Amino acid sequence: MNQPLAYVHPGAKIAKNVVIEPFTTIHNNVTIGEGTWIGSNVTIMEGARIGKNCNIFPGAIISAMPQDLKYQGEDTTVQIGDNTTIRECATINKGTSDRMKTVIGNNCLIMAYCHVAHDCIVGDGCIFSNNSTLAGHVTIGQNVVLAGMVAVHQFVSIGNHAFVTGGSLVRKDVPPFVKAAREPLSYVGINSIGLRRRGFEADKIREIQNIYRILYQQNYNNSQAASIIEAEMEATPERDEILQFIRDSQRGIMKGYFSSN
Repeated sequence: MNQPLAYVHPGAKIAKNVVIEPFTTIHNNVTIGEGTWIGSNVTIMEGARIGKNCNIFPGAIISAMPQDLKYQGEDTTVQIGDNTTIRECATINKGTSDRMKTVIGNNCLIMAYCHVAHDCIVGDGCIFSNNSTLAGHVTIGQNVVLAGMVAVHQFVSIGNHAFVTGGSLVRKDVPPFVKAAREPLSYVGINSIGLRRRGFEADKIREIQNIYRILYQQNYNNSQAASIIEAEMEATPERDEILQFIRDSQRGIMKGYFSSN
C-alpha cells in the first residue's frame, strides 16, 4: 500500500494488504477491504465502501456525486461487495436521499465503460458487459446478465437469473428467469443455459417454461395470467417468485413475445 505516486486521504480506512497502483486518488470517508487491488488512475470518492478481494481497473470512478439535480449533498454511499471486479473506466455514482446508497453485490463483473447511476441496487453474481448503462433507482436481482450496450430506464426492475441481449432498451420490468431481446423488448424464452449452469434441473426449467407460456403465449392480460398460474401450477419457490414479481411491478412488465425458433 505504500505507493508514493498515489494519494490516499488520511481519513480513508484501507486494509493492510490492499494494493494501490500509481496515480490513484482515494478520498476521505472510504473503506476498502482486505485483498483488494486498485489499478492506476482510479478515483474513489467519499462514501465508497468496497469489500474484500475486489479488483478495480484503471480509469474507474467510484462514488462520484449523482448526476441528479435533486441531489443536495446528502451523506450517501456506494457499497460494493466482496470478490467483485470493476473494469476500465466504469462509473458508479453514490445514492441520493431516495435510497441513500448505491449497491453492487458480491461476485459481480462490471465491464469497461459501464455506468451504474445513483440509488441502483444490484444483486450478487451479476455480469454487465461493456457500455451497459443503468439509470437511477434501478433494481437488479441476482445472477442477471446484461450483454453489451444495454440501456436500462430509471426505476426499472430486472428479476433474478434474467438475460438481456446486447443493444436492448429496457423500458419495462423484466421478470425472473427469462431472456429478453428485440425492439421493443420482448420475451424470447427462458434463460435455460444460465439456469443449467447454476444447477437448475430439467424438470424445474420445464416448470418455469410452462409458467411463461401462460403469461406470454396465451393472450391473457397480466392479471388473468397470474390468476391462472396461481390456480393451475403447483406452488413452488420459482412460481411464487414470478407471481410476486408480476404483482409488485410498478412500471409494468415487458409485454411482447418473439419466437426464437
